[in-house]
Amino acid sequence: MNLNHLAIFHAVAETRGISLGAQRLHISQPAVSKQIQELERSLGTKLFDRVPRGVRLTESGELLAIYARRLFALEAEAETALAELRGLERGKLAIGASLTIGGYLLPEVLARFHQRYPGIELAVEIANTEEIQTRLLDSMLDIGLTEGFMEHPELEVSEFYQDEMVVIVPPGHSLLRESHVTPERLCEEPFLMREEGSGTRAVVERAFAEQSLTPRAVMSLGSIEAIKRAVAAGIGVAVVSTLTVTLEVKTGTLAILRVKDMKVRRPLHVLRLRGRHMTRATQAFREALGEGMV
Repeated sequence: MNLNHLAIFHAVAETRGISLGAQRLHISQPAVSKQIQELERSLGTKLFDRVPRGVRLTESGELLAIYARRLFALEAEAETALAELRGLERGKLAIGASLTIGGYLLPEVLARFHQRYPGIELAVEIANTEEIQTRLLDSMLDIGLTEGFMEHPELEVSEFYQDEMVVIVPPGHSLLRESHVTPERLCEEPFLMREEGSGTRAVVERAFAEQSLTPRAVMSLGSIEAIKRAVAAGIGVAVVSTLTVTLEVKTGTLAILRVKDMKVRRPLHVLRLRGRHMTRATQAFREALGEGMV
């Protein structure tokens, strides 16, 4: 069935007149009549009866009009949906974040974004850096936020924040009473580390390696909360983001140990699959993320 013929039929059926249908479509009345005749011929049935005040649908015409109405209503709905998508009134955004970002930095950004664009459905996945990059490469995420970054030619990366890392110990730890704690002295303590594949672990190991040191890891934990609890219990010391310990330091359950000649900062990254179209929702999320980092 010729959709152009169907569009002309629909206009005539809705207006109940050849001339009115022609006016709606901004084409000539003879052209409309010709197209209707061609449609009737192709379908092998009469669609209209000519009456003194216009046209009247035949039984076949009434049936076809129902389907035409549904089809062109769906077309109008599609146009509206696309317009809303361009205007950020609807859509879906899949975000991946590594654990520190996902647990401590992202919630405020999500709240700001949702308040501004309530029609956008947000799907958030929190995992370690390696898993987030894998999900991006599999096109399962629109955007990823990670502490670490393992070079990959299919991923484009940019920095959005500089995060400070600090050493945490339980209150009353003996190192807090020493006037100058060096990195060498720190490495004598038992260390609690994140799991392999963690961006935080990679940054910590690199910081010590730059001073030709290796921390004495006694335990690997896959959760920042588990590491904080283990440190508070006196199992060992750890290096974590300042973002993760604000409450604990304030309430006195953990303490920050200052180490001489050791400042560890790390960039936080925005990752995208190279060459993938950036939707309006993704652009708006990046803007909201940048606002939070000012």
